[in-house]
Amino acid sequence: QVQLVESGGGLVQAGGSLRLSCAASGRTFNKYSMAWFRQAPGKGREFVTAISWSGGSTDYVASVKGRFTISKDNAKNTVDLQMNSLRPEDTAVYYCAIQRLPLRGIYRDPVEYDHWGQGTQVTISS
Repeated sequence: QVQLVESGGGLVQAGGSLRLSCAASGRTFNKYSMAWFRQAPGKGREFVTAISWSGGSTDYVASVKGRFTISKDNAKNTVDLQMNSLRPEDTAVYYCAIQRLPLRGIYRDPVEYDHWGQGTQVTISS
């Protein structure tokens, strides 16, 4: 049974930093690409960033490029999201997700991901 558990959300002021972590179990973690999505109040789920199964490739939505960094630790079965220079528009529930098939590239489409964490709230005050 695949489980993804996020942690690290919270309330910070604009310009601050947060680090989210997602612990995965139930799948051979080092063979699967991972992603972070977010959902703001009243909006749909939005792709934020993804990392390949090896950790060698990443992709970021334009609005977070240069501010957010995704990393994957295949020894610990974790994927982290370091978020710097946070803005009020980054306020959302953040979800990690794992791809449905192993050893593939990185994708922005949520249909490519078959398991999701419960989400962690990130709130940025202005």
